[in-house]
Amino acid sequence: MSHASTEGNQATKTASAIAGRGSSQAREKTTRALLACGVVAGPFFVLVAALQVATRDGFDLRRHPISLLSLGELGWIQITNFIVAGLLSLACAVGMWRVLHPGRAGTWGPLLVGSFGLGLIIGGAFVTDPDLGYPPGVPAAAEPSWHGMVHNIGPALAFDALLIAALVLMRRFLGLRQRAWAAYCALTALALLGLTWWPSTAGISMRLALAIVVAYAWLTALAIRLIRELSANESR
Repeated sequence: MSHASTEGNQATKTASAIAGRGSSQAREKTTRALLACGVVAGPFFVLVAALQVATRDGFDLRRHPISLLSLGELGWIQITNFIVAGLLSLACAVGMWRVLHPGRAGTWGPLLVGSFGLGLIIGGAFVTDPDLGYPPGVPAAAEPSWHGMVHNIGPALAFDALLIAALVLMRRFLGLRQRAWAAYCALTALALLGLTWWPSTAGISMRLALAIVVAYAWLTALAIRLIRELSANESR
């Protein structure tokens, strides 16, 4: 083989290696951006909901579920809040898949987080019925509407999916011997179980609001954790 041919092959290999690194860096950048969606989803949702709770006339979180904020002239704000937070959670689930799959919890973890996001989108796209004196002056629906019944699927899907996701990730962290994170996952699952499955309807609106905070605190922390794992893998 001639010297020129050898140099040509070497140049081709070098170019391929550079292209491969560039592709890998682009993929990692995209994955980090997807996970960052999970970092901002929770604070975004909670902040928008809290501002409405504090400013909407006639709304009382001690009696009224957050879903009722989707009603009235300003209802579009909470509808958008549900859908945007759901889409951000779905994006985070894609990022989780790219980091974890096909490893431990790499299939069911992202799928369940994606189901959580889908539940929020359902909650926003299908509006609940007036109830409990909200909006003010609007009587409660005599019979549940079809969109009200579909809306009710959203929170159930979201909370149950994230509860199971926490247990799935708990097994991953136990396998990695990261006991603090495994304990956090277990406590999150127990908290969601108690808040969403408690048989009494008394205080249910407050419990569901707290469940959203617990769920999104866990997802935010998990997204940050996976971004750090991704950065650590890059530096190796």
